This record gives sequence, C-alpha cells and structure tokens, in this order.
Amino acid sequence: MGERARTSVESARCVIAGGGPAGLMLGLLLARAGVDALVLEKHADFLRDFRGDTIHPSTLEVMHELGMLDDLLALPHQKVARISGYIGGRPIPFADFSRLPTRCRYVAFMPQWDFLRFLAERAAAYPTFRLRMRSEVTGLIETGGRIVGLRAVTPAGPLEVRADLVVAADGRDSRVRAAAGLAVEDLGAPMDVVWFRLSRAPDDPAETMGRFGAGHALVLIDRGHYWQCGYVIPKGTLAAIQAGGLAAFRARVARLAPFVAGRLDEIRDWSDLPVLGVRVDRLARWWRPGLLCIGDAAHAMSPIAGVGINLAIQDAVAAANRLARPLAEGRLAPDDLGRVERRRRLPTRLTQRLQVLIQRRVIARVLGAEAEIAAPLPLRVIARVPLLRRLVGRLIGMGLRPEHVRTPAVHPLAPASAPPPPRAA
Repeated sequence: MGERARTSVESARCVIAGGGPAGLMLGLLLARAGVDALVLEKHADFLRDFRGDTIHPSTLEVMHELGMLDDLLALPHQKVARISGYIGGRPIPFADFSRLPTRCRYVAFMPQWDFLRFLAERAAAYPTFRLRMRSEVTGLIETGGRIVGLRAVTPAGPLEVRADLVVAADGRDSRVRAAAGLAVEDLGAPMDVVWFRLSRAPDDPAETMGRFGAGHALVLIDRGHYWQCGYVIPKGTLAAIQAGGLAAFRARVARLAPFVAGRLDEIRDWSDLPVLGVRVDRLARWWRPGLLCIGDAAHAMSPIAGVGINLAIQDAVAAANRLARPLAEGRLAPDDLGRVERRRRLPTRLTQRLQVLIQRRVIARVLGAEAEIAAPLPLRVIARVPLLRRLVGRLIGMGLRPEHVRTPAVHPLAPASAPPPPRAA
C-alpha cells in the first residue's frame, strides 16, 4: 500500500483559482502593484479551442495603459472595424468601431491561448507573481465564517494555500463558488453552439460575420488561414440533429454559407463538432468575507457580441484598482469586496439584459422559424443610420462602464520573459 502524499502548505496575499483572462489579468495587475499573487490553473497548458477569441477595444486600451499593446499586437490576429449579419440573405451592418475614442478602433480576433500565454509571460516577469499549472482547486478553507484559503491537487500531491483573499476566476462551472454556497440566478438561453473549423480560401469573404436562416444560424470568425465556425441550434436539439446524420448537418451549413460547401468534408465525424451549452446566469452576491468571484464565475454571459472575455477583464481591472492597496497593507475588509461588486454589478446586469433581449427578439425568432424571415425592424433601422451603428459599436467595444488601470506600479513595465509564442496549429 503506497504512502499517502503529504499536503504542502503555501501562503499568498491573494490566491486566484483559474488561469483564464480574469485570473491572469488580476494576477498580473496585483503583482505589478507589488502584491504577492498566486494563480492556480487546472490544465497543463492554454491550448483549448473554441473559447472567446475577441479582444475588444476596451481590453486593448487596458493593454495600452500597461505599455504592452504593441507587443500583444505583434502576435497573429485579425482586425475587424465593422460587423455585419446576414438575415434572409441580406447584409445587415450593425456595429461600427471606427469612431471610438480609443487607441484601437477595432476588435482584434486572436486565439485565446495566445492571449493567455502573453499575459502569463508578462506577469511572470514580476517577482510577486506565481502561476501553477495542473493545480486543480478542490475546496475552500474556512475559519469563523471567513474564507482563509483553498485546497488543490497538484502533480506533487495535495496543496493548501492560505491567503488574505481567495478569488474565484474558474469559469461558469466554478468549483469555488459552489463550495462557497453562493446563490446563482439563471436567466436562461434559447440556444447551444456547435463549434468546428473549416479551411479558408483566398477568395472567401474578407470579414467576420453571422448568417441567419430559418431554424439555424452560423457565425464565421476569420482566423486568417481558417474559419472558426459556430453553428447555433435551439437548446436541447443536438440529439435530433445528430439523428439526422452528418450529411444533413453539412447541407444545413452549406445553405447558410454556400462558399464553404466544397470543403465541408473537413467535418469528418461528430467528434469534430464540440458543443457549447450556452448559459446566462449571475450570482446574487459576488463575495463572502475572504472570497471574491469575478468573470464567468460571477456572471456567465451569452456568446452574443463576444463580450464575455472583456467583461471578465473589466472585473479584474476593477478588482485590482480597489484591492491592491488594502492587500499590500494587510488590511483587506469585507466592504472592499462589496465595492468591487457594486462597481461592476450595474454594467454586468445591463449587458445581460441586452443579451437576453436579443436572444428573445432575434435568436429565438430565427431558431423557431420554418421559413426565411426578414431582419427585425430595429436591426433594419440600425443598418440605415450610421450614428446608431456607432452607438452599438461603442456598447460592444467599450461596454457600459469601461475600466482603466489605477493600480500603483511598483514595477511599471514587465519586459517580455520570452519571445511571443508561435500561433498554434
């Protein structure tokens, strides 16, 4: 019988569960301010496909404020200054980012693994930052009603981390928020998304787009040498679609995007079609003494407009702005956590309200249609009025309350610790 592994014990001012956009950005900002930050990520790397790949102007502005924008944009990406949808075969332009009061007046489409590796490398240059991969959080440590740390499993054995603050940035299926017993409000979503990729030909349309037809929709994201495709289906209908066979699925995709019809045999079997179950939910309260939830752990967003990653970044910036000093001085109080939630609660709720409205008025209508439909009147009006397209671009690109870096910079700029990572195949 093998000897039981001994539990290692570590400490940090702040321990962050989850090495996604929110967790890594918060860790970077706290370390930049001289706060000892430890990020635990359960996976061995960042190479998980079909995650949010949109970096909006608000996030690019944060990278500029950190002095890291030029190096970030040296990584492969595509710039999109305007977004259109196709409904009933007609283009409907609805978002224009070209007039935003930001340094970058476009959305950058970049594989999330490249963005995360960039953040991790820059954060690693700060002496108070630590990142542990393959470290899965299993529970919380609580004393007298206060969260004082967490437990994790690592390749070296069990780990306990004691900290002044535990941050849950571990996504919509957050184990930390479940362990904390925080109540979740489900706002509902009428759809799921089937993800796949198709090669991109030189004469394909030079734009990222959404195409809507009777009973289904397709989003095509230009990744340079291939399309990342999201096929939108009514929630809970995957089994019926699979029962219809792969040939029928390919034919449905071809009807929405005829220019890809000749390469649909690249979808070899159903294993090439992972499914994202869309959820829109939020916590009734984002914190407990010693614990704060941010990003998807606090509010899962619909993929509509790709704003989830950017709201997560905004949460991280707001949290760092309000918590870096009390953490550094060892005087963190519960009201500090409440201030972060109060700062981010209104823009999050209003964004979710807009997403739910679009789900009900546009997405549900398209998915429930048996024949081709015309674009809803509000979309037709937006398409005709440039000022409205710029307003939509501002809402998508900057959000309802954009955050700016206010943390003191003990280390003003971290040099690159390694050359930019190559784009994964």
